[in-house]
Amino acid sequence: MKRILPLVFAFSTAACSYLPNLSPHRMEIQQGNFVSQEMVGQLRPGMTKDQVRYAMGTPLVADLFHGNRWDYVFIRQRANSAEVEQRRISVFFEQDKLARIEGAVVEASPSSVAPATPAVPAAAGGDRGKP
Repeated sequence: MKRILPLVFAFSTAACSYLPNLSPHRMEIQQGNFVSQEMVGQLRPGMTKDQVRYAMGTPLVADLFHGNRWDYVFIRQRANSAEVEQRRISVFFEQDKLARIEGAVVEASPSSVAPATPAVPAAAGGDRGKP
């Protein structure tokens, strides 16, 4: 038994050198608020804070010292990459109404865009089946 243990250890160590390079699984790390061009396109000057929150979501940073400024920060590091994507959008209010927007906007991917045809509800009458 004492002779077998060193042999098993030697063979297992040698076998590890023939395995392909193993590396740990790396996940994509995403933090903050993803803001697309469509979300920013919904914003209009004069919108209330509630309307902006509905269109953009809750801001990542709502500073106590700057109550008229909301910051939407987005950071992403793709799996197996050292490159870090970072975006920041700042929304400014004057008298609780949207005044201006500053920052970079991420273009939406084609798969995340809704179809261009608007959804029209069916008529309540006998319109069904007519072209």
